[in-house]
Amino acid sequence: MAHVPGSSSAEKVFTADQIIRVGIVGAGEVAQTTHIPTLGLLSHLYKVVALCDVSQNLLEHCAAKFHLSKEDLHLDASDLIKRTDVDLVLVIAADEYHASAAVQAADAGKHVFIEKPMTLTTKDAQDIIDAQKRNNVIIWIGYMRRYAAAFVEAVKIVKSMKKIEYARVRDIIGYNHLFVNQSGFFPVRFSDIPDSAKSDMKARSQAAALASLGENRASNPGEVSTWRLLCSLGSHDLSAMRELLGPPKGVLGAGRHGSWITALFDYGDFVTTYETGHDSVGSFDAHLEVYGDGKRVRVDYDTPYVKGLPITLTIAENDVSGAYVERVIRPTYEDCYTLQYQALHDAIFGKGPVKCTPEDAVQELRTIGLVMDAITPPVIFE
Repeated sequence: MAHVPGSSSAEKVFTADQIIRVGIVGAGEVAQTTHIPTLGLLSHLYKVVALCDVSQNLLEHCAAKFHLSKEDLHLDASDLIKRTDVDLVLVIAADEYHASAAVQAADAGKHVFIEKPMTLTTKDAQDIIDAQKRNNVIIWIGYMRRYAAAFVEAVKIVKSMKKIEYARVRDIIGYNHLFVNQSGFFPVRFSDIPDSAKSDMKARSQAAALASLGENRASNPGEVSTWRLLCSLGSHDLSAMRELLGPPKGVLGAGRHGSWITALFDYGDFVTTYETGHDSVGSFDAHLEVYGDGKRVRVDYDTPYVKGLPITLTIAENDVSGAYVERVIRPTYEDCYTLQYQALHDAIFGKGPVKCTPEDAVQELRTIGLVMDAITPPVIFE
């Protein structure tokens, strides 16, 4: 039994059968810097018991770093999934493998966490939805930004607005290594990936692009790059935008240049500007802002790779005297990965809802498709 002071579960006592045993498929950068450390800090809720990756060297490195035994390591996801001591399978492998691992885990009676995006194709998404329904397990999609307390509060405020006049969504960041290198988690990469795994990955990537973009676009590297950016970084913003504002009716226009994408979403009574991209500046400029009812409501995110950086809610308006007033609110010091895993634990034990379901996440593919269809100019290569 464990009593953990200082957490949001500080007044709860957990027994061994309430600690969820986790098997992780994929030991790359995001696993090393966010998921495994967070689960370790939530040791009263979770215990990592198995890890899978195609790199033997990476597995051994993680075993030494995160205190796993040789018996806890697997090169094949099937071996991890069939373990009787795994309650929850985290799928953090490459996007192309999300569906196969998730469906297999669900069919084995395991709960599943899938790092965003859920999938790259509608067929794979439907396979996951079907697996969840026939097995009656939880399949949780990792849109952690939607669990930030500041965002949850912003949703309440925006949903109560009588009239929205304008909104914007921005995610312009420096390359991840700028933040990862200073995160204190020191992730590593190894090159001992079998040729067979490389070939399989390439084939899966090409098949996903063909299924989602069609033959002409899938053969254009610029089109594929734009699509992959929207599916990865962009899916965070599009998912949060949809919870905050609802699904867009369409796209009035969109453009791109290299890794920069801009779109105008049609919401009927208002327009939402969307912009995303990355440069070499060490700044994380990610926010959603809604204008309406005489105020501005804004949520600002910082990089999730450095734990504890603020996620804030800003409300700007004029007071009764006409003076401009700006309130910056930080509802909690807990990061959104921690909040997400606490919510997942509650859901598995029937004490809370599952917000980011497969049925919810599949809508991102529709929104991404709308943007891709609206981008008509050819890719410009420098």
